[in-house]
Amino acid sequence: MQQRIQIRQMNISDIPQIQRVAKESWNATYEGIIPIDAQESFLLAAYSEQMLTRRFEQSILFVAEADGRIIGFANYSQMRECGEVELGAIYLLPAYQGKGIGSSLLKTGIKHFEGVKTLLINVAKENKLGRSFYNSKGFKAVDEFDDPFEGVIVKTVTMVLEIR
Repeated sequence: MQQRIQIRQMNISDIPQIQRVAKESWNATYEGIIPIDAQESFLLAAYSEQMLTRRFEQSILFVAEADGRIIGFANYSQMRECGEVELGAIYLLPAYQGKGIGSSLLKTGIKHFEGVKTLLINVAKENKLGRSFYNSKGFKAVDEFDDPFEGVIVKTVTMVLEIR
C-alpha cells in the first residue's frame, strides 16, 4: 500500500521528530566520512531544542510527513536581496530515500521563494548520495573548500542551482 506523503511548514511541536530524523539520517549519511563523536557533538548543538526554535523563527523549514510521522525535512534561509536562497539541509530517513520525497521538499522550497534566482548548498565532497541527488536536480559545483568541523576537516563542495 502506497503511503501518502504530505509536505508542510514546520510547527514548533515538530522539534522532537526533526531531531530524530536529523540523527538517523546524519548517522547513515556520514558513516565512514565524519567520525561518530564529531557527528554526535554537531547534532547536540545544531539540532538542540534552542537551535531548532531559532531556525523556526529565522528560516523556513518544511517537513515531509507519512501517516502523521515526520520522515524528512528541508531547511532554507530567507531570500537575500540578490534573489539567492541557501538550502541548509535536506534530510530523509534512509528508508524513504529515493522515493521522490527529497525532490518534493526541494520543489516546495523553490516555489515558496517567489523570485528566487539561485539556490545554493554546501555538501560534504564524500557525501556521494547527496551530491548525486543535487547533480540530478541541475546543481553545479562552483567551489570546494576545507570545512573545519568538530575537530576534523571535511572537504566541502558549494553547489548552485540557477532558477529559470
